[in-house]
Amino acid sequence: MGAIRKRTLFAALGYFSSVAILLSFVYWFLKNEGFSESNYLIASILVLFLAAGWGYIIASHLLAPKAEQDAHLSQLSTEILHELNIPLSTIKANIAMLEKHMEDEKSLKRLKRIEDSSVRLERLYAELVYSIKKEIHPVKKEVFSLKTLIEERIEVFETFERNCFILDIAPLDLKADKIGFEKMIDNLLMNAMKYSDKDASISLILTGATLNIIDNGIGMDETQLLQVYERYYQADSQKSGQGIGLALVKSYCDEEQIGIDIKSQKNRGTTVSLTLSQISN
Repeated sequence: MGAIRKRTLFAALGYFSSVAILLSFVYWFLKNEGFSESNYLIASILVLFLAAGWGYIIASHLLAPKAEQDAHLSQLSTEILHELNIPLSTIKANIAMLEKHMEDEKSLKRLKRIEDSSVRLERLYAELVYSIKKEIHPVKKEVFSLKTLIEERIEVFETFERNCFILDIAPLDLKADKIGFEKMIDNLLMNAMKYSDKDASISLILTGATLNIIDNGIGMDETQLLQVYERYYQADSQKSGQGIGLALVKSYCDEEQIGIDIKSQKNRGTTVSLTLSQISN
């Protein structure tokens, strides 16, 4: 990171110096040769020629190494992720074979836990691929059903065997970065569960193009609400987590032009409203 900053600073200073020199040359040339259309044209051509040369030097020293680094990272990540996918596929294939020849209920339960873990590992694998690709180039948007996506994510959270979920979601197609949307929903649902009693219900209600996620947890006061999007901030320091979930949610919403509004009262719960009109298909 330090080397990149040094190169950037060097390029900026060099560009500033070159502009100063070119302006001095134009002043000297016009002062000695006299101002006329032909002299001004000659000076302009020389300035443009030198500026183009300096621009090429800057591009070759700053942009070319970055592009080469991105290409190398893309190739390296593709190879590593391919190798990670092999044992994952092997685990899933062997689970399927064992299920066919196993009848003991206790063993089947253990096998089911392994299968659930492999599904979770597959999900983490997909998120890792997503995160690496997003760093290299923009993620392609895709059309998906909000209701289907919510139901799939709820099914995952129900394996924790704690909060029940109440859904009231009409069909609505969205066009956005799907994995990023899933991660956003996961963060919001995890927060709702973390700050609620395990027996409390969590509601997801779609009103028009606004999705409301409602919990009856510990809530937040006005001071906490002002800090809620800050990285590493946690409303309750005794809860597990790193305090970056809502910061990531806000960043994604800003990228996708999703309006987000959080209303909360201490000891009465929190409602997160997501306005999806900009991405509804």
